Amino acid sequence: MDPAEALALLMSPQGRIDPYPTYERLRAHGPLVQAGPVFSVVTGYAEADEILRDSRFGVMDDALRDQFLPGWRDSPAVASISRSMLRTNAPDHSRMRRLAAGAFTPRRIAAMRAVVEAQAEELVGAMRERARDGEPVDFMAEFAYPLPVGVICALLGVPAADRPLFRRWAADLTGVLEPEITPQELAVADQGATELRDYFAALVRDRRAAPADDLTTALVGVHDADGHDSASAPRGGAPDRMRADGARLSGEELLANLVVLLVAGFETTTNLLGNGLVVLLDHPRAADALRERPDFAPGYVEELLRYDSPVQLTTRISQAPATCGGAELPAGSWTLLLLGAANRDPRRYPEPQRFDPWRQQVHPLSFGAGAHYCLGAGLARLEAQVAFPLLLRRFPGLALAGRPRHRTRLTLRGYETLPVTLGTSPLADRGTPAGVRPGTP
Repeated sequence: MDPAEALALLMSPQGRIDPYPTYERLRAHGPLVQAGPVFSVVTGYAEADEILRDSRFGVMDDALRDQFLPGWRDSPAVASISRSMLRTNAPDHSRMRRLAAGAFTPRRIAAMRAVVEAQAEELVGAMRERARDGEPVDFMAEFAYPLPVGVICALLGVPAADRPLFRRWAADLTGVLEPEITPQELAVADQGATELRDYFAALVRDRRAAPADDLTTALVGVHDADGHDSASAPRGGAPDRMRADGARLSGEELLANLVVLLVAGFETTTNLLGNGLVVLLDHPRAADALRERPDFAPGYVEELLRYDSPVQLTTRISQAPATCGGAELPAGSWTLLLLGAANRDPRRYPEPQRFDPWRQQVHPLSFGAGAHYCLGAGLARLEAQVAFPLLLRRFPGLALAGRPRHRTRLTLRGYETLPVTLGTSPLADRGTPAGVRPGTP
């Protein structure tokens, strides 16, 4: 299968649901495949890591959007994402990221462990009540979504009663992150973006009237301190920052980054929890070891991120001539970085198709690398490290109850539904299972 045929398969519904065989077809052509004069596909770990860290590569800017996506300013979804730190380059990216970074320092994330543990315990109790008669429950709806959305909403100061709103809005908006999107899907994404933007515009007004101890209030304060009195810049228009008077956050940027912080704060973690649980249930001996030794969790989470990444791809554009993987990439070259493939590069990880939570030196690219490394990666890891041992200990008989249904998405890989039964067997003191290597993975 040539690269063009493999890419077409990857973008198909079948290819999106299980991309890993197609990755190997692409890998057979090399770690970096030049699929066109200015378009390359990367499956190699070293090559993807190099490009992500190289300042000569960036994300699409307004000029390129004007060239390749005419009319993008009329799309609330594209315009909103484009005004956030997710889709901007330095110096704008650095400025916006710095304003939110204080909420995600290692010290602050470590201090949130008690909050995460309390929310996870509450959700486990609710699952037990719902499954009291042995009925299956949807793990995605009952745990994988509400845990991370509850944590990020607490950071942002979103009222608990509003949290159920975001699952559909975010699912709709994130369609715009896919490598291909139909006009119908874009219309759905636009509706989700509009709902989210309107919600946060109202929250900004509330925080302006009654400040609170949350990230939304902090970002509103930055915006207002620079001479702005509202967050209602013209939708999709040019940023209203005024460099002359030192403004650091425009109205459009304020709303766009609140939306992205919310959506990125739970979408990736929701997928990590769902994907990871299926892997653990498919590997009962490894699950038994984690059940007995919760301190194994950090190594498990890194291997789960590597084995079935919740984020499968990203793109970069070379802003200057570069060389990677023996290939010359002229300025303006596009690279499709298949993170899920890079995480299974046999040059980096021996036997990459095998789930091995005791694998050494695991550094998955699931959260990216370089300037755009995921701001909330530490928080996502913490939530998973808390969740998996807790679930396995509280529900020793946890099992799949039917076939999970994958979302037909490629960029953000996860399950739409994941039915499970909780089981009734009591937790026994099994000790470390025979054949399992002791020690921290």
